[in-house]
Amino acid sequence: MAGLSERQTEVYGFIEGFINQRGYPPTHEEIRQGLGMSTKSLVNYHLKNLERKGLIERERDISRGINIPGRLRSFKVPLLGHIAAGEPISFSQEAEEEIELTPDIVREQEGLYALRVKGDSMMDALINDGDVVVMRHQKAAETGEMVAVRLRETNETTLKKFYPEGKRRVRLQPANPTVEPIYVHPAKMEIQGKVMAVIRQMS
Repeated sequence: MAGLSERQTEVYGFIEGFINQRGYPPTHEEIRQGLGMSTKSLVNYHLKNLERKGLIERERDISRGINIPGRLRSFKVPLLGHIAAGEPISFSQEAEEEIELTPDIVREQEGLYALRVKGDSMMDALINDGDVVVMRHQKAAETGEMVAVRLRETNETTLKKFYPEGKRRVRLQPANPTVEPIYVHPAKMEIQGKVMAVIRQMS
């Protein structure tokens, strides 16, 4: 790009490519590792120059606060812990961290939270161990929707597809032929949210 040093061009290209691939901007550390820089202060130096030239905007109080002008602005969603795609496990309601999303990943911003998936029972729905699911708080679901369900007797939560079978039974269906479904009485379960988006764990 005209007016940029070779290194500044690399940094800008890395940021642009990262956003195109992931849907959210990189951290300083991801830029440092991705470009083989020695320190994050060196990353910050190049970011300052790009910002001065109007090629990026920065919000310094958040970890992924880099934005390319004209692109969608990011917003923060609390990551509340793990959810099982397999045997049910408990998850904390305290946010362990926050993730940055943009409206091209999920349009709605109200009532969202995120959970990191543990297990492979939803692998045929392209949700793998380590992925992050973005959830919307809701207490009801349509047949076949993928939801987080709390089992009241054990106070554990699982990620499954929701299939009501009459008034006395709900089938919580995995997306893995090697994993058995969970059958539960409607009064013994509580829908806690619906899957709105999946963020893939990069290998």
